[in-house]
Amino acid sequence: MLGDTRGEYEPRARRVAVMQPYFLPYAGYFRLFAAADVFVILDDVQFPRRGRVHRCQVPAPGGGERWLTLAVQKAPRDALIRDMQLAPDSGARLMANSAGLPALDRTDTALRRELRALIEDPGRDLTAFLERTLRRVCAGLRLTPEILRSSALTKPEGLTGQDRIVEIVRQMGGTCYVNAPGGRALYDPARFAAAGVALRFLPPYRGRFPHLLPALFTDDIETIRADILGQID
Repeated sequence: MLGDTRGEYEPRARRVAVMQPYFLPYAGYFRLFAAADVFVILDDVQFPRRGRVHRCQVPAPGGGERWLTLAVQKAPRDALIRDMQLAPDSGARLMANSAGLPALDRTDTALRRELRALIEDPGRDLTAFLERTLRRVCAGLRLTPEILRSSALTKPEGLTGQDRIVEIVRQMGGTCYVNAPGGRALYDPARFAAAGVALRFLPPYRGRFPHLLPALFTDDIETIRADILGQID
């Protein structure tokens, strides 16, 4: 359970989530925005070339899943997410690769029109594009945490792994760190407790929207919101 176990009159924990920015990931990712008071976009870590920062899974025409990938420019192996640039034709290539998703032609709501415009013209700065899309989806879902980038924070040199996360949470005034279920193997509760931070994990996502991009164009936004909020505790 994510809920607090504090006494009735104690103040609510200030919850902080820290996560790499993903390209329109599954709905379970957005539970972090729903569960946290502050969401920190982790953009000053190495760009994962086979991760979900620049690609998302969508249904394949013949069944199963396929990857929809943003075209990024070549960069050194140790390049940080914040330094990655999109190819000049990334918008055109993305639209061509999404041709099997006819739902993207629907522009009957402001959210769908704006998402379509972002996909057609993502710009060159990968992190800026990802932040814009995440913020726009959160606004549509009425999820309202404070959102900022980890690269905007001044942190001691050499911090890595959970020590970096603890420092970010500390700087945000956090008393609870909320993480995705896959992070259990990465963090030591005792290390967080020593810093005065409770460590909480979301349960595995078992909702209806493993492919959020097409869902945003086909399903009612309130249905998606209810699915996300119902998958937190």
